[in-house]
Amino acid sequence: MLKQADDAARSLGVRLQFVEAREAADLDRAFSEISRARPHALTLFPSTMFFNERSRITDLAAKNRVPAMYQLREFVEAGGLMSYGTNLADLFQRAATYVDKILKGAKPADLPVEQPTKFELVINLKTAKALGLEIPQTLLLRADQIIQ
Repeated sequence: MLKQADDAARSLGVRLQFVEAREAADLDRAFSEISRARPHALTLFPSTMFFNERSRITDLAAKNRVPAMYQLREFVEAGGLMSYGTNLADLFQRAATYVDKILKGAKPADLPVEQPTKFELVINLKTAKALGLEIPQTLLLRADQIIQ
């Protein structure tokens, strides 16, 4: 994922700086490093630890005045700026249909592999205002949900 992100950024003329946080105890140090770098924005790679620490992460991003984009709406509901990604509730519902089929006798190997089909853009205007950001109307019109 790091290489893909770096390649995509280079093609857009954007310079990335990667900061590692493998466990919750690393978050304060990571945000201190991020704050010193004074980035224009922050994004996180998917991680169970990040999800579990989403309130702390969104608080640290706000405290350090770093606009951050996340992959899941739950981060925005916890105070993050915006997210674009799959809808967990939709994924869980789709997984339940697989469980149902298996419990009714289907062989897991015979079931097709599915990719997510529902993606959503969620924007937190309260966080945008606190960061001094104005979200363009064109982006607001595309949002699936706007949190006031």
